[in-house]
Amino acid sequence: MLELNHVSKSYDGTPILRDISIQVEEGEIVSILGPSGCGKTTLLNLILGITDASSGQIFYNGTDITDLPMEKRGFNIVFQDYALFPNLNVYKNITYGLKNKPQISSKQEVEDLIDLLGLREHLYKRIDQLSGGQKQRVALARTMVMKPKILLLDEPLSALDGVIKESIKDRIKTIAKEFKLTTIIVTHDPEEALTLSDRVLIIEKGQISQYAKPDEIIHTPKNNFVRKFILNQLEIKRNNIYTLFGDRELQAAAL
Repeated sequence: MLELNHVSKSYDGTPILRDISIQVEEGEIVSILGPSGCGKTTLLNLILGITDASSGQIFYNGTDITDLPMEKRGFNIVFQDYALFPNLNVYKNITYGLKNKPQISSKQEVEDLIDLLGLREHLYKRIDQLSGGQKQRVALARTMVMKPKILLLDEPLSALDGVIKESIKDRIKTIAKEFKLTTIIVTHDPEEALTLSDRVLIIEKGQISQYAKPDEIIHTPKNNFVRKFILNQLEIKRNNIYTLFGDRELQAAAL
């Protein structure tokens, strides 16, 4: 379990995050949701260890990791731009991290992951020959072979559309379930957060507005910010959300 206790972060005296306290269970998918500039990426960086907390504590399975360097936390991230190596083919990108730590994943585990992510036919292609969805799957595979304790995703679906986006969402859910992998996602898209996650953390101006299951957020938004942010952002995607949560409930939440 990942636990943040009263975590705050300031830069040059300017508060970015204030008193963040949450628990994320093993195998849970949690989305960090909010408008631009609310502190989402800073929170992701605090969990990863790129950024130090100004105050508060971060625990993983009961161990205080607040001051533990990023490379010793055992977490891993898939960046928004995938950060793949253009000079290597798909297979070499996937197995790159195993060169120095070959004991982490067996050859069979690598092969199983390739099949799980549907990359078998693309293994010897150059990165510039891949679509956005294929690049995203390669980035996921490269991270997964290193068996991270927590998988962090920074806007993983922002460059994808339609069927491709739904396919990647399904694969993320499958990975989290099959590997019991705690997954934390930063997104600005409520529809993405509500349909992908077990719980959603909504941040406003560096503070928690609500941390709850998707149906709780839809049916019982905690405050006006949550209600307006969710409903305004979902207006153009209402068919997807109505199908998931029900037209009547979503309309009632707007009252």
